[in-house]
Amino acid sequence: MLYAIISEDVANSLALRLIARPAHIKRLQDLQDAGRLVLAGPHPAIGSDNPGAAGFTGSLIVAEFESPQDAQLWADADPYVAAKVYSKVTIKPFKKVFPQ
Repeated sequence: MLYAIISEDVANSLALRLIARPAHIKRLQDLQDAGRLVLAGPHPAIGSDNPGAAGFTGSLIVAEFESPQDAQLWADADPYVAAKVYSKVTIKPFKKVFPQ
């Protein structure tokens, strides 16, 4: 089943993100290499692909997991969680409709 991992950042998270980013990206690459990643990316704080010092307000990951508990365990082990980038993480089942 696909699950959406919807994360919200703490205020002024950019410095924390930059420190933890390599380990975070490595985990996403592992999901992609396993054929389980549908999409992943941050939410810029402003309407720009490169928000600069404005940073980001959170992230969205959609990936395949065996259960919501597995998705939660994966999310709980994210380097952004350990680095206290995220203030909140929500896991929801996700049904992909488009693109087909």
